[in-house]
Amino acid sequence: MSQSLQGDATAFRAVVSARPMQDAVYRAVWRWHFYAGLLCLPVLILLSVTGSLYLFKDEVNATLFAYRTRVAVQASSPVGVDVLLFNASEAVPTAVPVSLTEPADPSASAVVTMAEGSRRILVYLNPYDGSVLDRVARDDEFMMVVRGLHSLAYFGPVANGLIEVVAGFTIILVLTGFYLWWPRQQGGGVVRLRGTPRRRVWWRDLHAVTGLVAGAGIFFLALTGLPWSAWWGQHLRTWSNAAGVGQPSALWANKPVSTVPMREMLTTTGWAMEDAPLPTSQPAATPTIGLARAVDILRALRMPRGFEVSLPSGETGVYAAAAYPKDVTGQRMISLDQYTGTPLVDVRFADLGGVARAIQYGIGLHKGEHWGRANQFAMLAFCLATILLAVTAATMWWKRRPAGRLGVPPWPRDRRVAAGVTLIVLVLGALFPLTGLVILGMLLLDLGLQALRTQART
Repeated sequence: MSQSLQGDATAFRAVVSARPMQDAVYRAVWRWHFYAGLLCLPVLILLSVTGSLYLFKDEVNATLFAYRTRVAVQASSPVGVDVLLFNASEAVPTAVPVSLTEPADPSASAVVTMAEGSRRILVYLNPYDGSVLDRVARDDEFMMVVRGLHSLAYFGPVANGLIEVVAGFTIILVLTGFYLWWPRQQGGGVVRLRGTPRRRVWWRDLHAVTGLVAGAGIFFLALTGLPWSAWWGQHLRTWSNAAGVGQPSALWANKPVSTVPMREMLTTTGWAMEDAPLPTSQPAATPTIGLARAVDILRALRMPRGFEVSLPSGETGVYAAAAYPKDVTGQRMISLDQYTGTPLVDVRFADLGGVARAIQYGIGLHKGEHWGRANQFAMLAFCLATILLAVTAATMWWKRRPAGRLGVPPWPRDRRVAAGVTLIVLVLGALFPLTGLVILGMLLLDLGLQALRTQART
Protein backbone atom coordinates (compact mmCIF):
# COMPACT_ATOMS: atom_id res chain seq x y z
CA MET A 1 0.00 0.00 0.00
CA SER A 2 2.77 2.42 0.94
CA GLN A 3 4.60 1.56 -2.29
CA SER A 4 1.45 2.38 -4.26
CA LEU A 5 1.06 5.75 -2.52
CA GLN A 6 4.73 6.50 -3.08
CA GLY A 7 4.36 5.66 -6.79
CA ASP A 8 1.29 7.90 -7.12
CA ALA A 9 3.14 10.76 -5.46
CA THR A 10 6.09 10.34 -7.81
CA ALA A 11 3.78 10.34 -10.84
CA PHE A 12 1.98 13.44 -9.53
CA ARG A 13 5.26 15.31 -9.06
CA ALA A 14 6.29 14.34 -12.63
CA VAL A 15 3.03 15.70 -14.03
CA VAL A 16 3.33 18.93 -12.04
CA SER A 17 6.92 19.47 -13.16
CA ALA A 18 6.06 18.66 -16.79
CA ARG A 19 3.12 21.10 -16.92
CA PRO A 20 5.23 24.31 -16.90
CA MET A 21 7.33 22.88 -19.72
CA GLN A 22 4.20 22.08 -21.76
CA ASP A 23 2.82 25.57 -21.14
CA ALA A 24 6.12 27.12 -22.18
CA VAL A 25 6.22 25.14 -25.43
CA TYR A 26 2.58 26.00 -26.08
CA ARG A 27 3.26 29.72 -25.64
CA ALA A 28 6.30 29.64 -27.94
CA VAL A 29 4.42 27.72 -30.65
CA TRP A 30 1.42 30.03 -30.28
CA ARG A 31 3.63 33.09 -30.77
CA TRP A 32 5.07 31.75 -34.05
CA HIS A 33 1.60 30.66 -35.17
CA PHE A 34 0.42 34.24 -34.56
CA TYR A 35 3.36 35.70 -36.50
CA ALA A 36 2.80 33.35 -39.46
CA GLY A 37 -0.90 34.17 -39.55
CA LEU A 38 -0.27 37.91 -39.27
CA LEU A 39 1.87 37.77 -42.40
CA CYS A 40 0.00 35.13 -44.40
CA LEU A 41 -3.71 35.44 -43.87
CA PRO A 42 -4.36 38.61 -45.93
CA VAL A 43 -2.50 37.04 -48.88
CA LEU A 44 -4.15 33.66 -48.32
CA ILE A 45 -7.57 35.31 -48.61
CA LEU A 46 -6.60 36.72 -52.02
CA LEU A 47 -5.17 33.36 -53.11
CA SER A 48 -8.29 31.53 -51.90
CA VAL A 49 -10.73 33.84 -53.67
CA THR A 50 -8.83 33.82 -56.97
CA GLY A 51 -8.11 30.10 -56.67
CA SER A 52 -11.80 29.37 -56.15
CA LEU A 53 -12.62 31.23 -59.36
CA TYR A 54 -9.85 29.56 -61.35
CA LEU A 55 -11.06 26.10 -60.31
CA PHE A 56 -14.14 26.75 -62.44
CA LYS A 57 -12.39 28.43 -65.35
CA ASP A 58 -14.12 26.33 -68.00
CA GLU A 59 -17.53 26.82 -66.40
CA VAL A 60 -17.07 30.59 -66.12
CA ASN A 61 -15.89 30.86 -69.73
CA ALA A 62 -18.79 28.70 -70.94
CA THR A 63 -21.39 30.90 -69.18
CA LEU A 64 -20.27 34.50 -68.66
CA PHE A 65 -18.20 34.50 -71.85
CA ALA A 66 -20.16 32.00 -73.92
CA TYR A 67 -20.59 34.61 -76.65
CA ARG A 68 -16.94 34.17 -77.55
CA THR A 69 -16.00 30.72 -76.25
CA ARG A 70 -18.96 28.61 -77.43
CA VAL A 71 -20.46 28.08 -80.89
CA ALA A 72 -23.37 26.11 -82.28
CA VAL A 73 -22.33 22.70 -83.57
CA GLN A 74 -22.85 22.48 -87.32
CA ALA A 75 -22.98 19.59 -89.75
CA SER A 76 -20.63 21.35 -92.14
CA SER A 77 -16.87 20.91 -91.89
CA PRO A 78 -14.81 23.63 -90.22
CA VAL A 79 -13.12 26.20 -92.41
CA GLY A 80 -9.40 25.94 -93.10
CA VAL A 81 -6.80 27.21 -90.68
CA ASP A 82 -5.63 29.77 -93.25
CA VAL A 83 -9.11 31.33 -93.23
CA LEU A 84 -8.95 31.70 -89.45
CA LEU A 85 -5.54 33.37 -89.67
CA PHE A 86 -6.68 35.71 -92.43
CA ASN A 87 -9.84 36.78 -90.57
CA ALA A 88 -7.92 37.31 -87.33
CA SER A 89 -5.39 39.45 -89.20
CA GLU A 90 -8.24 41.50 -90.69
CA ALA A 91 -9.71 41.98 -87.21
CA VAL A 92 -6.38 43.30 -85.85
CA PRO A 93 -4.57 44.67 -88.93
CA THR A 94 -1.77 46.24 -86.88
CA ALA A 95 -0.67 42.86 -85.47
CA VAL A 96 0.72 39.57 -86.79
CA PRO A 97 -0.47 36.05 -85.86
CA VAL A 98 1.83 34.10 -83.57
CA SER A 99 -0.22 31.09 -82.50
CA LEU A 100 -3.47 29.18 -82.97
CA THR A 101 -5.44 27.27 -80.34
CA GLU A 102 -7.75 24.81 -82.02
CA PRO A 103 -11.22 24.04 -80.55
CA ALA A 104 -11.15 21.58 -77.67
CA ASP A 105 -14.53 20.16 -78.70
CA PRO A 106 -17.11 20.67 -81.50
CA SER A 107 -18.87 23.50 -79.63
CA ALA A 108 -15.69 25.45 -78.75
CA SER A 109 -14.30 28.45 -80.58
CA ALA A 110 -10.84 28.71 -82.10
CA VAL A 111 -8.40 31.33 -80.82
CA VAL A 112 -5.70 33.11 -82.77
CA THR A 113 -3.13 35.04 -80.74
CA MET A 114 -1.94 38.22 -82.47
CA ALA A 115 1.24 40.09 -81.56
CA GLU A 116 1.39 43.87 -81.58
CA GLY A 117 4.90 44.49 -80.30
CA SER A 118 5.02 42.93 -76.85
CA ARG A 119 1.24 43.10 -76.55
CA ARG A 120 -0.81 39.97 -77.23
CA ILE A 121 -4.40 40.07 -78.48
CA LEU A 122 -6.72 37.06 -78.47
CA VAL A 123 -9.10 36.78 -81.42
CA TYR A 124 -11.96 34.30 -80.93
CA LEU A 125 -13.39 32.81 -84.11
CA ASN A 126 -16.21 30.50 -85.13
CA PRO A 127 -14.40 27.46 -86.59
CA TYR A 128 -17.33 26.63 -88.92
CA ASP A 129 -17.56 29.92 -90.82
CA GLY A 130 -14.46 31.81 -89.66
CA SER A 131 -16.42 34.77 -88.28
CA VAL A 132 -14.82 36.84 -85.53
CA LEU A 133 -16.66 36.45 -82.23
CA ASP A 134 -14.59 38.80 -80.08
CA ARG A 135 -11.13 40.19 -79.53
CA VAL A 136 -9.50 41.01 -76.19
CA ALA A 137 -6.01 41.82 -74.97
CA ARG A 138 -4.60 38.67 -73.38
CA ASP A 139 -3.69 40.53 -70.19
CA ASP A 140 -7.29 41.77 -69.93
CA GLU A 141 -8.96 38.39 -70.46
CA PHE A 142 -10.87 37.58 -67.25
CA MET A 143 -9.16 34.32 -66.34
CA MET A 144 -5.73 35.75 -67.18
CA VAL A 145 -6.48 38.56 -64.70
CA VAL A 146 -7.52 35.99 -62.09
CA ARG A 147 -4.38 33.96 -62.80
CA GLY A 148 -2.18 37.07 -62.55
CA LEU A 149 -3.73 37.99 -59.19
CA HIS A 150 -3.43 34.41 -57.93
CA SER A 151 0.29 34.27 -58.74
CA LEU A 152 0.80 37.91 -57.66
CA ALA A 153 2.47 38.37 -61.07
CA TYR A 154 0.41 41.55 -61.48
CA PHE A 155 2.50 43.15 -58.76
CA GLY A 156 5.94 42.35 -60.17
CA PRO A 157 8.65 39.75 -59.54
CA VAL A 158 9.21 40.77 -55.91
CA ALA A 159 5.54 40.23 -55.10
CA ASN A 160 5.65 36.93 -56.99
CA GLY A 161 8.42 35.87 -54.60
CA LEU A 162 5.92 36.45 -51.79
CA ILE A 163 4.13 33.30 -53.01
CA GLU A 164 7.07 31.23 -51.75
CA VAL A 165 7.15 33.11 -48.45
CA VAL A 166 3.42 32.61 -47.91
CA ALA A 167 3.49 28.95 -48.97
CA GLY A 168 6.33 28.26 -46.54
CA PHE A 169 4.54 30.08 -43.73
CA THR A 170 1.32 28.23 -44.54
CA ILE A 171 3.09 24.94 -43.97
CA ILE A 172 4.34 26.30 -40.63
CA LEU A 173 0.80 27.49 -39.82
CA VAL A 174 -0.64 24.03 -40.43
CA LEU A 175 2.03 22.24 -38.36
CA THR A 176 1.91 24.68 -35.44
CA GLY A 177 -1.88 24.79 -35.65
CA PHE A 178 -2.06 21.02 -35.30
CA TYR A 179 0.13 21.22 -32.20
CA LEU A 180 -2.07 23.94 -30.69
CA TRP A 181 -5.21 21.89 -31.48
CA TRP A 182 -3.85 18.71 -29.86
CA PRO A 183 -6.19 17.77 -26.95
CA ARG A 184 -4.86 18.75 -23.52
CA GLN A 185 -7.63 17.46 -21.27
CA GLN A 186 -10.08 20.08 -22.57
CA GLY A 187 -13.66 19.03 -23.25
CA GLY A 188 -14.23 21.20 -26.31
CA GLY A 189 -12.37 22.68 -29.21
CA VAL A 190 -11.34 19.23 -30.41
CA VAL A 191 -14.30 18.24 -32.58
CA ARG A 192 -17.08 20.40 -31.11
CA LEU A 193 -17.64 24.06 -30.29
CA ARG A 194 -18.10 25.58 -26.85
CA GLY A 195 -20.18 28.61 -25.95
CA THR A 196 -21.82 30.96 -28.44
CA PRO A 197 -20.51 33.40 -31.10
CA ARG A 198 -20.57 36.10 -28.42
CA ARG A 199 -17.68 34.38 -26.66
CA ARG A 200 -14.10 34.21 -27.87
CA VAL A 201 -13.86 30.49 -27.04
CA TRP A 202 -16.50 29.72 -29.70
CA TRP A 203 -14.36 31.43 -32.36
CA ARG A 204 -11.25 29.68 -31.03
CA ASP A 205 -12.97 26.29 -31.28
CA LEU A 206 -14.33 27.03 -34.76
CA HIS A 207 -10.82 28.01 -35.84
CA ALA A 208 -9.29 24.86 -34.33
CA VAL A 209 -11.88 22.42 -35.69
CA THR A 210 -11.79 23.98 -39.16
CA GLY A 211 -8.01 23.71 -39.15
CA LEU A 212 -8.22 20.07 -38.12
CA VAL A 213 -10.67 19.18 -40.91
CA ALA A 214 -9.04 21.22 -43.68
CA GLY A 215 -5.40 21.36 -42.53
CA ALA A 216 -4.16 18.51 -44.72
CA GLY A 217 -5.83 20.01 -47.80
CA ILE A 218 -4.40 23.48 -47.12
CA PHE A 219 -0.97 21.89 -46.60
CA PHE A 220 -1.37 20.15 -49.98
CA LEU A 221 -2.36 23.40 -51.73
CA ALA A 222 0.68 25.19 -50.29
CA LEU A 223 3.03 22.35 -51.24
CA THR A 224 1.72 22.02 -54.82
CA GLY A 225 1.80 25.79 -55.28
CA LEU A 226 5.49 26.02 -54.37
CA PRO A 227 6.81 24.71 -57.74
CA TRP A 228 5.52 27.92 -59.35
CA SER A 229 7.41 30.16 -56.90
CA ALA A 230 10.12 32.40 -58.28
CA TRP A 231 13.12 31.07 -56.35
CA TRP A 232 12.37 27.67 -54.82
CA GLY A 233 10.39 26.45 -57.83
CA GLN A 234 13.07 27.50 -60.31
CA HIS A 235 15.82 25.81 -58.30
CA LEU A 236 13.72 22.65 -57.94
CA ARG A 237 13.27 22.59 -61.73
CA THR A 238 17.02 23.11 -62.28
CA TRP A 239 17.92 20.38 -59.78
CA SER A 240 15.39 17.88 -61.16
CA ASN A 241 16.62 18.46 -64.71
CA ALA A 242 20.27 18.02 -63.68
CA ALA A 243 19.41 14.85 -61.74
CA GLY A 244 17.56 13.34 -64.70
CA VAL A 245 14.18 13.32 -62.95
CA GLY A 246 12.73 16.39 -64.69
CA GLN A 247 12.94 17.21 -68.38
CA PRO A 248 13.79 14.24 -70.62
CA SER A 249 17.14 15.72 -71.69
CA ALA A 250 17.92 12.63 -73.81
CA LEU A 251 15.32 13.79 -76.32
CA TRP A 252 17.49 16.84 -77.07
CA ALA A 253 20.73 14.89 -77.38
CA ASN A 254 22.63 15.60 -80.59
CA LYS A 255 19.93 17.98 -81.81
CA PRO A 256 20.47 21.67 -82.54
CA VAL A 257 18.54 23.87 -80.13
CA SER A 258 17.90 27.57 -79.81
CA THR A 259 18.25 29.81 -76.78
CA VAL A 260 14.49 30.43 -76.79
CA PRO A 261 12.64 28.64 -73.95
CA MET A 262 9.31 27.06 -74.76
CA ARG A 263 7.43 29.36 -72.37
CA GLU A 264 8.10 32.29 -74.73
CA MET A 265 6.32 30.60 -77.64
CA LEU A 266 3.41 28.85 -75.94
CA THR A 267 0.81 30.02 -73.44
CA THR A 268 0.88 26.76 -71.50
CA THR A 269 4.01 24.65 -71.34
CA GLY A 270 3.63 22.91 -68.01
CA TRP A 271 6.00 23.26 -65.08
CA ALA A 272 8.54 20.71 -66.27
CA MET A 273 8.96 22.12 -69.77
CA GLU A 274 8.99 25.88 -69.15
CA ASP A 275 12.74 26.21 -69.58
CA ALA A 276 13.12 23.54 -72.24
CA PRO A 277 14.88 24.96 -75.31
CA LEU A 278 13.10 25.02 -78.63
CA PRO A 279 14.78 22.87 -81.28
CA THR A 280 15.71 24.56 -84.55
CA SER A 281 14.75 23.93 -88.16
CA GLN A 282 17.46 23.47 -90.75
CA PRO A 283 17.14 26.35 -93.26
CA ALA A 284 16.16 25.06 -96.70
CA ALA A 285 15.47 26.43 -100.15
CA THR A 286 11.95 25.01 -100.02
CA PRO A 287 9.12 27.13 -98.57
CA THR A 288 7.68 26.50 -95.11
CA ILE A 289 4.94 23.88 -94.94
CA GLY A 290 2.44 26.44 -93.60
CA LEU A 291 0.25 26.33 -90.51
CA ALA A 292 -2.54 24.34 -92.15
CA ARG A 293 -0.16 21.51 -93.06
CA ALA A 294 1.44 21.66 -89.59
CA VAL A 295 -1.98 21.28 -87.95
CA ASP A 296 -2.78 18.29 -90.19
CA ILE A 297 0.50 16.63 -89.18
CA LEU A 298 -0.20 17.24 -85.48
CA ARG A 299 -3.66 15.75 -85.80
CA ALA A 300 -2.22 12.74 -87.63
CA LEU A 301 0.21 12.30 -84.71
CA ARG A 302 -2.86 12.11 -82.43
CA MET A 303 -2.19 15.36 -80.63
CA PRO A 304 -5.02 15.84 -78.06
CA ARG A 305 -7.74 18.25 -79.13
CA GLY A 306 -7.47 21.83 -77.98
CA PHE A 307 -3.73 22.02 -78.59
CA GLU A 308 -1.96 25.33 -79.19
CA VAL A 309 0.59 25.66 -82.00
CA SER A 310 2.93 28.61 -82.44
CA LEU A 311 4.18 29.86 -85.79
CA PRO A 312 7.92 29.77 -86.56
CA SER A 313 9.97 32.81 -85.63
CA GLY A 314 12.75 33.34 -88.16
CA GLU A 315 14.27 30.91 -90.64
CA THR A 316 15.33 28.46 -87.93
CA GLY A 317 12.05 28.59 -86.01
CA VAL A 318 9.72 25.63 -85.56
CA TYR A 319 6.02 24.90 -85.25
CA ALA A 320 5.86 24.29 -81.49
CA ALA A 321 2.68 22.67 -80.19
CA ALA A 322 1.48 21.81 -76.68
CA ALA A 323 -1.62 20.08 -75.34
CA TYR A 324 -2.53 20.01 -71.65
CA PRO A 325 -5.86 18.16 -71.31
CA LYS A 326 -7.38 17.50 -67.90
CA ASP A 327 -6.13 13.93 -68.11
CA VAL A 328 -2.52 14.57 -67.09
CA THR A 329 -1.31 11.44 -68.87
CA GLY A 330 -2.42 13.00 -72.17
CA GLN A 331 -0.06 15.98 -71.88
CA ARG A 332 2.19 16.30 -74.91
CA MET A 333 4.56 18.71 -76.67
CA ILE A 334 5.68 18.40 -80.29
CA SER A 335 7.98 20.63 -82.35
CA LEU A 336 7.95 20.33 -86.16
CA ASP A 337 10.59 21.40 -88.65
CA GLN A 338 9.01 24.30 -90.50
CA TYR A 339 10.30 23.12 -93.92
CA THR A 340 9.71 19.37 -93.78
CA GLY A 341 7.14 18.92 -91.04
CA THR A 342 9.37 16.31 -89.39
CA PRO A 343 8.82 15.99 -85.62
CA LEU A 344 12.03 17.24 -83.99
CA VAL A 345 10.96 16.69 -80.38
CA ASP A 346 7.93 14.72 -79.18
CA VAL A 347 7.51 14.74 -75.38
CA ARG A 348 4.74 12.75 -73.74
CA PHE A 349 3.87 12.71 -70.03
CA ALA A 350 5.48 9.28 -69.65
CA ASP A 351 8.77 10.71 -70.99
CA LEU A 352 9.13 13.07 -68.02
CA GLY A 353 11.23 12.15 -65.00
CA GLY A 354 9.61 10.92 -61.79
CA VAL A 355 9.79 14.28 -59.97
CA ALA A 356 8.37 16.17 -62.96
CA ARG A 357 5.48 13.69 -63.31
CA ALA A 358 4.66 13.94 -59.61
CA ILE A 359 4.70 17.74 -59.72
CA GLN A 360 2.59 17.88 -62.90
CA TYR A 361 0.06 15.54 -61.31
CA GLY A 362 0.02 17.59 -58.10
CA ILE A 363 -0.52 20.79 -60.06
CA GLY A 364 -3.44 19.15 -61.86
CA LEU A 365 -5.03 18.27 -58.52
CA HIS A 366 -4.30 21.80 -57.25
CA LYS A 367 -6.23 23.19 -60.23
CA GLY A 368 -9.13 20.76 -59.81
CA GLU A 369 -8.49 18.98 -63.10
CA HIS A 370 -8.78 15.33 -61.99
CA TRP A 371 -11.73 13.21 -60.89
CA GLY A 372 -14.31 15.68 -62.20
CA ARG A 373 -16.46 17.64 -59.78
CA ALA A 374 -15.06 15.78 -56.74
CA ASN A 375 -11.63 17.34 -57.27
CA GLN A 376 -13.07 20.80 -57.98
CA PHE A 377 -15.32 20.85 -54.91
CA ALA A 378 -12.64 19.41 -52.63
CA MET A 379 -10.22 22.20 -53.60
CA LEU A 380 -13.04 24.75 -53.30
CA ALA A 381 -13.76 23.49 -49.78
CA PHE A 382 -10.11 23.98 -48.80
CA CYS A 383 -10.14 27.51 -50.26
CA LEU A 384 -13.31 28.40 -48.33
CA ALA A 385 -11.85 26.83 -45.17
CA THR A 386 -8.79 29.07 -45.54
CA ILE A 387 -11.03 32.15 -45.69
CA LEU A 388 -12.94 30.93 -42.63
CA LEU A 389 -9.68 30.39 -40.75
CA ALA A 390 -8.63 33.95 -41.59
CA VAL A 391 -11.96 35.36 -40.39
CA THR A 392 -11.94 33.38 -37.14
CA ALA A 393 -8.30 34.30 -36.47
CA ALA A 394 -9.03 38.00 -36.95
CA THR A 395 -12.11 37.76 -34.70
CA MET A 396 -10.16 35.98 -31.95
CA TRP A 397 -7.46 38.62 -32.10
CA TRP A 398 -10.01 41.43 -31.99
CA LYS A 399 -11.69 39.97 -28.90
CA ARG A 400 -8.42 39.47 -26.99
CA ARG A 401 -6.37 42.45 -28.17
CA PRO A 402 -5.07 44.82 -25.46
CA ALA A 403 -5.99 48.46 -25.92
CA GLY A 404 -3.45 50.26 -28.09
CA ARG A 405 -1.26 47.17 -28.59
CA LEU A 406 -0.86 44.48 -31.24
CA GLY A 407 -1.49 41.68 -28.78
CA VAL A 408 1.37 39.37 -29.73
CA PRO A 409 1.34 36.25 -27.49
CA PRO A 410 4.16 36.60 -24.92
CA TRP A 411 7.31 34.50 -25.03
CA PRO A 412 7.54 31.86 -22.30
CA ARG A 413 9.77 32.77 -19.38
CA ASP A 414 11.91 29.72 -20.05
CA ARG A 415 14.25 31.06 -22.74
CA ARG A 416 15.52 27.58 -23.56
CA VAL A 417 12.05 26.57 -24.70
CA ALA A 418 11.65 29.75 -26.75
CA ALA A 419 15.04 29.15 -28.38
CA GLY A 420 14.25 25.49 -29.07
CA VAL A 421 10.90 26.17 -30.74
CA THR A 422 12.40 29.05 -32.71
CA LEU A 423 15.21 26.79 -33.91
CA ILE A 424 12.64 24.26 -35.18
CA VAL A 425 10.79 27.05 -37.01
CA LEU A 426 14.07 28.24 -38.55
CA VAL A 427 14.84 24.69 -39.73
CA LEU A 428 11.43 24.53 -41.39
CA GLY A 429 12.09 27.93 -42.93
CA ALA A 430 15.44 26.77 -44.25
CA LEU A 431 13.58 24.30 -46.49
CA PHE A 432 12.15 27.36 -48.26
CA PRO A 433 14.93 29.97 -48.24
CA LEU A 434 12.80 33.08 -48.86
CA THR A 435 10.53 32.05 -45.98
CA GLY A 436 13.60 31.39 -43.84
CA LEU A 437 14.98 34.86 -44.55
CA VAL A 438 11.69 36.47 -43.51
CA ILE A 439 11.60 34.37 -40.32
CA LEU A 440 15.15 35.44 -39.51
CA GLY A 441 14.22 39.08 -40.15
CA MET A 442 11.14 38.78 -37.92
CA LEU A 443 13.23 37.19 -35.18
CA LEU A 444 15.87 39.95 -35.29
CA LEU A 445 13.13 42.60 -35.26
CA ASP A 446 11.46 40.91 -32.30
CA LEU A 447 14.70 40.69 -30.34
CA GLY A 448 15.46 44.32 -31.15
CA LEU A 449 12.08 45.51 -29.90
CA GLN A 450 12.44 43.46 -26.72
CA ALA A 451 15.86 45.01 -26.10
CA LEU A 452 14.41 48.51 -26.58
CA ARG A 453 11.54 47.79 -24.14
CA THR A 454 13.99 46.42 -21.57
CA GLN A 455 16.20 49.49 -21.98
CA ALA A 456 13.20 51.80 -21.59
CA ARG A 457 12.27 50.21 -18.25
CA THR A 458 15.78 50.74 -16.79
